[in-house]
Amino acid sequence: MTIVAASESLDTGAVTTFPFTTSADASASLRRSFNRLWSDLAPVGRDPRTGGYNRLAFTGVDLALREWFVGEAEARGLQVEVDQNGNQWAWWGTPEAHSVVTGSHLDSVPGGGAFDGPLGVVSSFLAVDALRAAGVAPRRSLAIVNFIEEEGSRFGLACLGSRLLTGAIDAERARGLTDANGCSFADTLKAAGISPLGLGADPEQLARVGVFVELHVEQGRYLMHGGASVGVASSIQPHGRWHFCFCGEGNHAGTTALADRHDPLLPFAEVVSAARHIALEHGAVSTCGRVRVDPNGTNVIATAVDAWFDTRGPTAESVTRVMDDLTRAGTAASDQHGVQLKVTQESSSPPVVFNVPLRDHLVQSLQVAGIDVPILATAAGHDAGILASTVPTAMLFVRNPTGISHSPNEFAAESDCIDGVVALATVLTSLLTARELPARMPVAS
Repeated sequence: MTIVAASESLDTGAVTTFPFTTSADASASLRRSFNRLWSDLAPVGRDPRTGGYNRLAFTGVDLALREWFVGEAEARGLQVEVDQNGNQWAWWGTPEAHSVVTGSHLDSVPGGGAFDGPLGVVSSFLAVDALRAAGVAPRRSLAIVNFIEEEGSRFGLACLGSRLLTGAIDAERARGLTDANGCSFADTLKAAGISPLGLGADPEQLARVGVFVELHVEQGRYLMHGGASVGVASSIQPHGRWHFCFCGEGNHAGTTALADRHDPLLPFAEVVSAARHIALEHGAVSTCGRVRVDPNGTNVIATAVDAWFDTRGPTAESVTRVMDDLTRAGTAASDQHGVQLKVTQESSSPPVVFNVPLRDHLVQSLQVAGIDVPILATAAGHDAGILASTVPTAMLFVRNPTGISHSPNEFAAESDCIDGVVALATVLTSLLTARELPARMPVAS
């Protein structure tokens, strides 16, 4: 296989071919490098009982991952910086406007898989190695980024680092976010040596991002069914998160008659059951994966139940309909049991259509290199989706044969991961040597 780059512009034209994996030695070297980086990450945050990963933002595990990021960058002579929101950047070349940026995130959901996020970061470092080995002479700088709190597993808001960078979240709200132990995001940053006073939109840093290309393991089985190891994203379906707070009356589990109870677990249970049926009616999905019961005692009628619902659908209207119906169902069930219900929307991500000229350029560059890739949509959120409102963004997906994600069973074969690195190196070469990049403008959604 060869890396091919458009040498004139984003339009197809003259191309320059850079030898990369044409030799067995080069292929073996890439495999060795991948296995070394992957082995370094494998034990960090892994639960030996389940094999899942607990890599929550700015915990000791995440700080170790951030140190790993710095070490890999410095080993390659890349300039490392931490922006005002805590995101890490490793620069090949001088940090400047209209650079090519790649990368992903290193945090995980509780009990998550190994590939969601880290595969994109590891592949980015290896792609830089490949470009250098091929003698690519970039017209512009390249950065690898590690975005903070992409999963939202600690502070409850997904893609927090990219939302802060773009100004998609108010800085004061971000400072006030708390984790399950009541620790604020502001205090957490302080402990990590980052001033929370600097949080917020960072137009200077954002201006450096000419294009952003994120590689990610597929969270589904489209590529498996299609027989391709790598694909290009077309769009992200809309989704959001809602907090349902059921407030009842705590009491004795043995001495309180059923007729006298105001048990918040009862309407909660009805809403969880209703979510599946309501989502099915609207062609969407709705999931309750996080619950907090207070005081959580075996012989105690609960005082309150906090539940979080994640809802996604093919259109914004379908998501709205699901949550309107679910709220009505929750209100009716709460009234029946003498329980108060408060529903708060914590996040909303509109549908995203990735920059079409950039997407087509990726497909064309890969095709010229002999790599045929399908185009697919996803229902999973990503930092690329947040940046898409202001920066031309694109995504590459690597095949996941099980289709399972956010689980220890998440998987990608080594050969497919190597194909992902080759694909990423191919499109980065093309973008780094192109005469111009897509215009920075809002992407239609």
